[in-house]
Amino acid sequence: MPQSDALPSPDLLDLRAELPAEERTRLERIEEHLQTVVRPAVIEPWTRDEFVPDLLPGLGALGLGTIFTDGSSALFQGLVHAAIARVDLSLSALVGIHNELIVGTIAHLGSKEQKAAWLPKLQALEAIGAFCLTEPEHGSDIAGGLATTAERTEQGWTIRGSKRWIGAGTLAQIALVWARDTADDQIKCFLVPTDTPGYKATKIEHKTGLKIMQNADIVFEDVEVGQDALLPGATSFAQANDLLLASRAWVGWQGVGAQQAVFDILRSYALQREQFGKKLAGFQIIQQHIAEIAGNLMASAGMMRQIARLAEAGDLVMMHAASAKATSTRLARSSASLGRDALGGNGIVADYEMTKVMNDIEAIYSYEGTYAINSLIVARALTGVSAFR
Repeated sequence: MPQSDALPSPDLLDLRAELPAEERTRLERIEEHLQTVVRPAVIEPWTRDEFVPDLLPGLGALGLGTIFTDGSSALFQGLVHAAIARVDLSLSALVGIHNELIVGTIAHLGSKEQKAAWLPKLQALEAIGAFCLTEPEHGSDIAGGLATTAERTEQGWTIRGSKRWIGAGTLAQIALVWARDTADDQIKCFLVPTDTPGYKATKIEHKTGLKIMQNADIVFEDVEVGQDALLPGATSFAQANDLLLASRAWVGWQGVGAQQAVFDILRSYALQREQFGKKLAGFQIIQQHIAEIAGNLMASAGMMRQIARLAEAGDLVMMHAASAKATSTRLARSSASLGRDALGGNGIVADYEMTKVMNDIEAIYSYEGTYAINSLIVARALTGVSAFR
């Protein structure tokens, strides 16, 4: 929807001004593509629970499969994640998981052979990966409860078990499978091509959020892989925890982008919609909604800017990441509720986008550690007392 050039952009704190000129130009190019090409193309697929593979080449051409490994600043990476989330949280989830948990895992923990075989295709978004950690009976307690097993054989490994809520599980060419070694009880990671016999992925139907992301139930029925399937750097859950630290911080940026979308949609709507003979933007209650959403957005963006500084300095710890994820998604949830209310009946129609954003926020509020679990992680760090094992 058009808006006056004189109005502030959704980057209300002008965080992009802190970027080097080259990164700022690159961000603007990414945002233009997302707003003009991607945003109009995702509403119908969202209503039909469909993935949009035709968008991947354009995202790959913009380097969105390399942002975790191309040496760009933490602030740039965060603003890119926010920019994608502003147009669609499913695609943001796909790009974020792809960078943080697929490309990042292989780049940091994989063998030379694994890197050579898969990183070029993954970084070009010519191949997609699935990060297989969560299980049907183990989500928040996955560290201690992980039940998928890997048994060493003369030929390699046999993997047995099941996973749930796995993003792109039905689309991916490879799966990074976290399984418990039956010999030493350590949780390790294995690179498994998804065409391996015994890998069975089924799309989870009837979701109300992240509808473009194809989450899956996956069953591993005696999946046989070679010795070289084991990622040499991923031989305990400690490595998975390190990866989750970065991904929780990334979800905080999703909360920023989602609130930018809420702000953008509501402001544009209020400046066009007329009731009782004047623009909706002229009503005090709508102005109050817009101001509160802007405050939530600025609070989230300012927090995430400091998280980026801590990441750049190597000082980011789980308390920071957990608090950022929990707080940003909580505020996003509040902002979306205000936005939906302001749109009245149109607020529940996907064509007006607000209900799409609101339902997608419900998903990010719960994934990468639920709001409650992340809050308990923060409180444990602050008190020294754990409310869970």
